Amino acid sequence: MNTSSPNDMNIAERIVAPCPPFFKKLRNIGLILGGFATAILTGGVTLPAVVISIAGYLAIASAVAVVISQCTVDAEKSFDVR
Repeated sequence: MNTSSPNDMNIAERIVAPCPPFFKKLRNIGLILGGFATAILTGGVTLPAVVISIAGYLAIASAVAVVISQCTVDAEKSFDVR
């Protein structure tokens, strides 16, 4: 990598850089919850309005968690930190 610190990275470099293990787990959990929320929102069955509202909020929260997790950089693996 040609940058000197995580602060000097652009978004494309951040997305392909190694991710810390905690954020990998958080990303995977976010993807699973997002899938459940999408299934509830697009399902053909009639559900109570509160369930649909919660699924909408869950979809947004999981999308934010996935994006934040994917853009987090493991500086020790990406850069020569001493």
